[in-house]
Amino acid sequence: MSVQHEISQRDLRNRSGEIMDAVEHGESFTVTRSGSPIAQLVPLCRRHAVSRDQFAIGSANAPLIDPDRFRADLDEAFEGEADDPYGR
Repeated sequence: MSVQHEISQRDLRNRSGEIMDAVEHGESFTVTRSGSPIAQLVPLCRRHAVSRDQFAIGSANAPLIDPDRFRADLDEAFEGEADDPYGR
């Protein structure tokens, strides 16, 4: 985990390209205004695609799901609040 650096709003404005490059490479920053923290710049969590073979290996021992029971569980959890995407 990287150290979170503190930078002023002015420093962010003047060095935005350099700072955003650092964020892209995993660094985090707390932005301050008049010495008070006002924001955090943190890298976004990047999602990686999983190959078909990796998925097959990872799900080989997964339990089987009964689709009717799964739907009943969803209906119970949402108590009818889930919208039908095709009902619009």
